Amino acid sequence: MSKTININVEHMTRVEGHGNIVVNATDGKVEKVEWQVPEAPRFFEAMIRGRSYEDIQLIVSRICGICSISHSLAAIKSVENALGIEVSEQTDKIRRLMHYSEQLQSHVLHVGYLVAPDLFGVKSVVPLAGTAKEAVLTIVKAHRIANEWSEMLGGRITHPVTITPGGFTRLPSEQQLTQLRETLTNIVPDLMTIVDVVLSVAGQVPDFSRETEYVSLREEDFYSFYNGKIVSTDGHTEDVCNWESVANEYVNDQSTSKWAKWHRDSYATGALARFNNNYEQLADVAKDIAKKFGLEKGCCNPYMNSIAQLAECGEIVISSLGIIDSLLSAGIKQEKFDPKPKKAGHGDAAVEAPRGILFHSYDFDENGICLGGNLCIPTTQNHANIQLDFEKIVPEILDQGQDAVRQKLEMLVRSYDPCISCSTHMLDVQFIK
Repeated sequence: MSKTININVEHMTRVEGHGNIVVNATDGKVEKVEWQVPEAPRFFEAMIRGRSYEDIQLIVSRICGICSISHSLAAIKSVENALGIEVSEQTDKIRRLMHYSEQLQSHVLHVGYLVAPDLFGVKSVVPLAGTAKEAVLTIVKAHRIANEWSEMLGGRITHPVTITPGGFTRLPSEQQLTQLRETLTNIVPDLMTIVDVVLSVAGQVPDFSRETEYVSLREEDFYSFYNGKIVSTDGHTEDVCNWESVANEYVNDQSTSKWAKWHRDSYATGALARFNNNYEQLADVAKDIAKKFGLEKGCCNPYMNSIAQLAECGEIVISSLGIIDSLLSAGIKQEKFDPKPKKAGHGDAAVEAPRGILFHSYDFDENGICLGGNLCIPTTQNHANIQLDFEKIVPEILDQGQDAVRQKLEMLVRSYDPCISCSTHMLDVQFIK
């Protein structure tokens, strides 16, 4: 095929937000390869200035309709760290359980609705409803269950309202937790059905690899989504309070979002990063799912991030059942807590959003009024890695023709499960005299 191609994808589909792909090559010589983000900037860090510590979580949860629980939890942890507000073991467990609901919700949505069409060779999930009706219904069912789980604990499916500094405004009942336990036990066969459907077309996952630094949280007692230190597959460890020395955000002319790097020119975060850094802590069912696809620790194929998400679905269910059993064994207790600021201060926090490590930092005065904040979104941290993946893969697949190159690049971007809108923070202001 001709090695002269001109690709200009504006606002690619089946991702959240606006991203462009530009590739120009003449007679086999690659002249331009760019991952561009033209999305309008967001100003949430300005919105929270002057607001009460009680309002921060409610505001920043609006950054994303998919990761709103992750933003809420990162924010509330940062607020509590800054103001010296402690939480109980029960509160910590219920927050973890709520966080798991979003992970399952997002992973099923991404793999089932956004990635599967590429593997089946169709443009959206709609045609699959006719050719693979039962599989689509199973995906819809799993997604609905995760939505209902989020609503039970958060008060609504997205943008939770029950999280408050120091605890919860409403606790789940033991009856609700018992019902959730039964539901999650029954969902395991459905998850395996989804796994088998994706496995049937796993041969369509591109064979590509680029050695990459993978960054995630790690804690001793859990496959980490919620707490821990920042770790890297390059062997580095850092406390969350020093996250800015990890992300090292910088401005790139291709993007209204900042880019990030740690020890290399880029790093990756997300399910594959968590898998590579925390594989030993995975539940057996999650390891079995990974084994079905040949996914092993140390994998550097970004397309396998979606497979790592499938493995995590198994981990999420097993870990959630463990938390529910622990809560039911102890009994749900109505707690008194004092959410008032104990001091002025600065707080940092991190959680693993479905698509990677998420950082929040805030400063408050002695009255709990926010003086400023800084947020670093997982997709911000992945942009530079997407660009470097592009630069390596394009010469390798150039002879496959323009349509194949375009498709593989779109699939590559989708594999990162990007929240592009959430990541945009940079604004280039030109003053006219």
